[in-house]
Amino acid sequence: MKFNEKLDIREILKDLDKYEPRRRGWTWREHVKNLEMSGNVYSDASKPLKNSVPLPAAKYFNNIDPQPIQVITSEIASGRFEDDIRRMRMAAWHGADHLMVIRTAGQSHFDGLIEGTPQGIGGVAITRKQVRAQRKALDIIEDEVGRPINYHSYVSGVAGPDIAVMFAEEGVNGAHQDPQYNVLYRNINMIRSFVDAAESKKVMAWGDILQIDGAHNANATAMVAWKVMPELMVQHAINSLFSVKAGIKKENIALSTVPPTAVPAPDLKINLPYAKALRDFFSEYKMRAQMNTKYMESSTREATVTHVLNMMISKLTSADIQSTITPDEGRNVPWHMYNVEACDTAKQALIGMDGILEMVELKDTGFLPEKVRELKERSILFFEELLEDGGYFQAVEDGYFIDSGIYPERNGDGISREINGGIGANTVYERDEDYLAPVTAHYGYNNTSQYGLKDGESPATLIGGSTFEDRSKIQYIDELDPVDNVNTRLEEKEKYINSNIIKPEVEWLADGVVVIDITLPTSVRYAEAAALKIAENMNLLESEVIHKEILHQAEATRIQVKGKVDFDIDLNELTLAEEPDILSDKEIKEFLENRDIKIVAGTVGEDEHSVGLREIIDIKHGGIEKYGIDCLYLGTSVPISKLVDAAIESNADAILMSTIISHDEVHYKNMKKAHEYALEKGVRDQFLIIAGGTQVTPEIARKQGVDQGFARGTKGQHVASFIVKKLKEK
Repeated sequence: MKFNEKLDIREILKDLDKYEPRRRGWTWREHVKNLEMSGNVYSDASKPLKNSVPLPAAKYFNNIDPQPIQVITSEIASGRFEDDIRRMRMAAWHGADHLMVIRTAGQSHFDGLIEGTPQGIGGVAITRKQVRAQRKALDIIEDEVGRPINYHSYVSGVAGPDIAVMFAEEGVNGAHQDPQYNVLYRNINMIRSFVDAAESKKVMAWGDILQIDGAHNANATAMVAWKVMPELMVQHAINSLFSVKAGIKKENIALSTVPPTAVPAPDLKINLPYAKALRDFFSEYKMRAQMNTKYMESSTREATVTHVLNMMISKLTSADIQSTITPDEGRNVPWHMYNVEACDTAKQALIGMDGILEMVELKDTGFLPEKVRELKERSILFFEELLEDGGYFQAVEDGYFIDSGIYPERNGDGISREINGGIGANTVYERDEDYLAPVTAHYGYNNTSQYGLKDGESPATLIGGSTFEDRSKIQYIDELDPVDNVNTRLEEKEKYINSNIIKPEVEWLADGVVVIDITLPTSVRYAEAAALKIAENMNLLESEVIHKEILHQAEATRIQVKGKVDFDIDLNELTLAEEPDILSDKEIKEFLENRDIKIVAGTVGEDEHSVGLREIIDIKHGGIEKYGIDCLYLGTSVPISKLVDAAIESNADAILMSTIISHDEVHYKNMKKAHEYALEKGVRDQFLIIAGGTQVTPEIARKQGVDQGFARGTKGQHVASFIVKKLKEK
């Protein structure tokens, strides 16, 4: 792929029935000890990417893009896998290497392997075609960024084992698998759920798939999230050890941890002890840290602060994977821009805290260790009572879990499921004595001795290999719906695919969605109504308020409105402004290092504006002084003759003239006058004349005879670059 080319979705779909994943299993980042980049040394960094989008401030640091040691997760699922592929590419360029396809219809609700069903049933139905297309696309993307990318989804519902097999066949690298999630949140019969989980985990172990549990869902569903901390640890313990017994390696088991509270609660005082207790109890396992979403609102600023605070805890307790679900969660739409912003937030925060454990340590006396011990004791007592009551199944039936009291307090409002009830009840049967399944990675008793197989020999050898060994036995079924399928969607969007016609988008190609930010000087109720009226007058369609924020009850309210436009833009009809040719700070300084360069500057005519020119000059604002250029500033309302005469007397290399006022086109006249006065004096070739102002453009300036013009948004680096290039030409 070339970075300036779009992914060709049709090329990815081509011959998809013949695609084979090039690897299986999870890949961790490659740690680079004491990584040096642009004079900075990083302790907790991983191998840099071949191609990426650095943080905005990277331009001050030679555009370096250091990558943290933690895997960064991006949750992606818009309901259209072809658009998700594009977002996967965006996320990977911004540092994500764990791409989770979530928000499914989900497979949790299906009773069998989903093949050939529509993609858009309330989310993303996890079909073989969708999985295969995205894994194939990720092969291209990971070559582009130069790092393996882990692809992830759910192994849940009564179709869990079927899905696990398909994931193992199709090169899926990570998956959520936790029978308790099925029991508590999907009301799947607990016996069926645990039997299915045993088979699913066995298959995941064969595929070397990283398992993430689902205990964090208790945070999202509990009435008071911080009160479920003891039972959360119990859930983690049950699933982790169950996974080990099923054959998954401990290094492939990750706890899905979520800080239980958020500001304005005392965030660190509650969340840090919990994270520390988890790390102490589960030191042999990996930690996947997700930020708190239970208390997530539509404010992206608030979500980002929560995210960063949670990542501080991740660094202090050595989390291995950092999720970035915020702030999509608060907006309830998987937005391109928030998806990328969250990846950048994670990268920026984690790299910013590089080496923190070399400088600070968690106290082993006082509040923190006391709270950690208390949480551990509560969770152990919870587990002991669970065992005394008859085990996990009985405890669930008795409503132990997600009770609104912190153990041992109970309020009797926990989730209760019947041992013999729920979806799939009475569907588990004892195997016959001569049971045989000629497949690989099958859990439990499998009578192979009657066929003369040796210990450890796969039963699949009896049929020349199952689908794990012989991919020709995989049944590839394309989409069956004649309307809701990727081909019809691509046909509908044909106008916008690989063309010069574009339209705004939030989650789907050319969905036409835009967001406007409005501050209105009234109360929130009136502001909301007024904002919708403004959107209507702007001809936005399907408008809705997606965020409101009181600046003051009487003075002002901030409103964000989402709506759609019904027009598109032809790029061929656009006139592009002249792109500034900017040198790096290093290039400018190297040229000026042994040269004495002087400029004379002033605001000309009757113009008293000085702020813009001072920002171009002064070192405090990144002005040209920082490169060692000697600046003689004459002030405001400087006559043209005085400016040119001063340049002659000081033997200056350039004149910087600021001309803001444009009444009667005086800015045109001042530029022309400066050029003509220098000609009259016979010195026009001795120095550059550079004009700047809000109404000045390069074209206007050159037409008046000066060397260059700079408009609004100009920085000292732009002007210095022009001066250096012109001096080089001389």
